[in-house]
Amino acid sequence: MESNNLGKYNTVQYCFPSQNSSCIKEIRSRFVSIALYMFFSTISLSTVFLNLLVIISISHFKQLHTPTNLLILSLAVADLMVGAIVMPMESIRLIETCWYFGEIFCATYPIIVYVVVSASLGNLVFISVDRYIAISDPLRYTTRVTFRKTLFCIGICWSSSLTYSVVLLYGHLCEPMVHVACYGDCVIVTHFTLVFTDVIVSLLCPCMIIITLYIKIFIMARKQMNIINEINLCIKHNERAALPKKSQHKAAKTLGIVVMEYVIFWVPYYISALTNDSVSSSSVFTVVFGWIVYLNSCLNPVIYALFYPWFRISSKHILTLRIMETSSSCMNLFPANE
Repeated sequence: MESNNLGKYNTVQYCFPSQNSSCIKEIRSRFVSIALYMFFSTISLSTVFLNLLVIISISHFKQLHTPTNLLILSLAVADLMVGAIVMPMESIRLIETCWYFGEIFCATYPIIVYVVVSASLGNLVFISVDRYIAISDPLRYTTRVTFRKTLFCIGICWSSSLTYSVVLLYGHLCEPMVHVACYGDCVIVTHFTLVFTDVIVSLLCPCMIIITLYIKIFIMARKQMNIINEINLCIKHNERAALPKKSQHKAAKTLGIVVMEYVIFWVPYYISALTNDSVSSSSVFTVVFGWIVYLNSCLNPVIYALFYPWFRISSKHILTLRIMETSSSCMNLFPANE
């Protein structure tokens, strides 16, 4: 009987064995822990790698120094921070089931998460606005969208994300351990009112803006192709019929990818948040749906950069170290047939 009780006692592990009020650590086999670390490390490294390619490409090559690419660069910086800071922290927290980083970082870390995720979302909105102006008013685009205005918008995006995150999590920032039941945990609890406000600010408003703008872009693209269709009416019937179908399909595909990616990655998290009286960072649903949101940062460079031919060319120059050559920043990334 004593040996059985001793065996049960030995299976209990604590986050901080020297602390009397330490949290109990979930026991995992070494194989499971290694597998989980490899899985999350792959996601994190992929996110960092892809976004680094975007950042280096836009920063190095002069042909890419445009207002649109400046927004993509800001988006890549936010997503890089998700891959370099948020994903490693969340993976350690998920696998070890303990918070080893102290009270101060427990207070500031959630704000870092909210800032980079909100900034990433804000950049998506500004990219949508930029594309809408480029399609709706192409003749005046260069005067309406300038480097100075773009930098101003990026500054607003990051500063508003910081302000919003501090306001939303002010209670946690002041008293980060108020909801912690044991030593070795870091819990965020927000009431339904704050969650509902976050849904309006971080989901519904951006979603409505992005969807509305891309629908308008799609409609304008169809109208422009109808005009081209009429102009080519007397030229070649076959080409006239094929051109608008191809362009309309491409516009519809882009719209579908942007909207579906946005909805799939963000909606589950907020549905989970609204169905609970409070949101705890240690809850299973919050962890799962939170990781779905983080994965958005890995796909953003794929959707907003990999579809561009210049990105494939610049990535090749980076990976083959051709950017180390003299005057490599002046390389032509736009072939004549593009």
